[in-house]
Parts: sequence; structure tokens; C-alpha cells
Amino acid sequence: MFAVWVVFHVIVCIGLVLVVLMQSSKGEGLAGSAFGGGLSSAVFGGRGAATFLSKATTVLAIVFMLNCGGLAYMSSQSRVTTATPGQKTTTTTESAVTRQAQEEMQRQMERQQQQQQQQKPGDTSGTIQITPGQAAPPTGGTK
Repeated sequence: MFAVWVVFHVIVCIGLVLVVLMQSSKGEGLAGSAFGGGLSSAVFGGRGAATFLSKATTVLAIVFMLNCGGLAYMSSQSRVTTATPGQKTTTTTESAVTRQAQEEMQRQMERQQQQQQQQKPGDTSGTIQITPGQAAPPTGGTK
């Protein structure tokens, strides 16, 4: 379903770009320069081109915005189905971004625990000791 929605979104994007480029501006836009000077007025009529193209732009822009919102909502949600023996299947929805952030936080906590286990209680090789009256060593490249 998501892939079909993405394909529809691409089609709407291409249509929106073409309709915007076909609109006439002070320099006649793409309709005047690429397709010949009077093509837009010959096909759509003198005033009809602006009305048709402006309505098409409005409709495609609304469809584009709604489609963007739908795709954003669908991409932020993922369904997790769990089934335990003897119980019903439960479906929960969780954010993919939240799940990734939780996994990264778990990895960082594991790294910190490993570093603490590797450093022995009497080992001071990774720390800087400053005695009273001694200046602190420089900590960075401040200018």
C-alpha cells in the first residue's frame, strides 16, 4: 500500500511541475518559449489557459499537500504484531524514530558499561589528576 501511495505521489509531483511550467508569465514561461509563441493561446484560447492551468495548479497543490501528510504519517508508524502461545495476537503501533532512538540509547549504555568494566578501580590512566594549586591542562582549541 505504501509503495502504491509513493508512486501516486511521484505522478502528482510530475503533474504539478508540468502545470506550473506551462503557465504563462511575463515572458510567456515554458509555454511561450518551448512550444512556440502562440501555442498556448491557440490550444486553450486567449483567457482559458490561465483559468484552466491555475485551477489545475490549485487542485494538484492540494493533492500534493494531503499526500505529503499521508506519507509522513504512514512512514512514522510501523505495526508490530506479537503472538504468545495460548493468547490472542496483539498489534501495537510504535514510531520508527522512537524505536531507533531507544536502540541507539541502549547501544550507548552498553558501550559505557563495557568501558567502566575495562577500567579497573585503581587505574588512573584515563583520568587527569589535578593537585591543589596546579593549573588545569588546556582542554581544547579555543582562540
